[in-house]
Amino acid sequence: MAWLDVLKSVLYGIVEGVTEWLPISSTGHLLILERLVPFTAGGDAISNQRFFSFFLIVIQLGAVLAVVVTFWRQLWPFPSRKRAAHLQEPGQAGKTSGFLTVDHGILRLWVMILIACVPAAIIGLLFDDKIEAIFYNPWTVAVMLILVGLAFLAIEFYIRWKQRQPSIRTIDQIDWRSALLIGLFQVIAAVLPGTSRSGATIVGGLLIGMSRPVAASFTFFLAVPVMAGASLLKILKIGLDFNLVQWLSILVGMGVAYLVSILIIRFLLNYIRRHDFRIFAFYRILLGAILITAALVGLLR
Repeated sequence: MAWLDVLKSVLYGIVEGVTEWLPISSTGHLLILERLVPFTAGGDAISNQRFFSFFLIVIQLGAVLAVVVTFWRQLWPFPSRKRAAHLQEPGQAGKTSGFLTVDHGILRLWVMILIACVPAAIIGLLFDDKIEAIFYNPWTVAVMLILVGLAFLAIEFYIRWKQRQPSIRTIDQIDWRSALLIGLFQVIAAVLPGTSRSGATIVGGLLIGMSRPVAASFTFFLAVPVMAGASLLKILKIGLDFNLVQWLSILVGMGVAYLVSILIIRFLLNYIRRHDFRIFAFYRILLGAILITAALVGLLR
């Protein structure tokens, strides 16, 4: 039975890899999955509770690694020699400091990313345990799936009705005000599971005038410090005292999440160049309605 949970971690990794980047809530799906496919991972009741809380956060590191690999050139500010030579040309953003060439455009991007992370980081540090105890349940997930789905539909309708053109068409156009506003939207996702971190970021981005590709790309970039910080916080709170089966489950889940995330990130970026987010809104609303029905008849608690 314990080794069966290692196989279950494959399923959890697939769900994480798909739902982390599509704006449909990874935390919400994983919470529901845990009720449908219980994950014990070979420990006693207390150990399982500690482990699963840790697993839900740390499995995201696999998904984060997919972002780092996919967007390495956009995120790493110390370029290769060939690219460094290009950055030294007139009008480019590179600057040499001794033997080191730094891409100032990427450094600026990291400043914007960190600004956007501040609000949710403060809330997480102060209220992490209370938030999890109060809001991490199927009812919250179902309600937020529906509400954010309706928000997506309203925003897409408004954009089409007004024939509104995005004012922020490239990552370089994001300033500190835009980043801070995105960070405030992330607070909603940090508090209420079912919101979707990527969903909240994209909704915020569309509202302030980002194009769909820029809003999606920025949510990918934000995931790196957000998820790494959340994982570090869990490690400090819970520690690393897990049994062999639990560690195998963690590593397998992270590995699967990484591979699936690579595919999903590429899919989403290609999809939104030709389509809007309405399909994800309809999915959220339908899933939320199904969850509420299941909770009312006692299938989910």
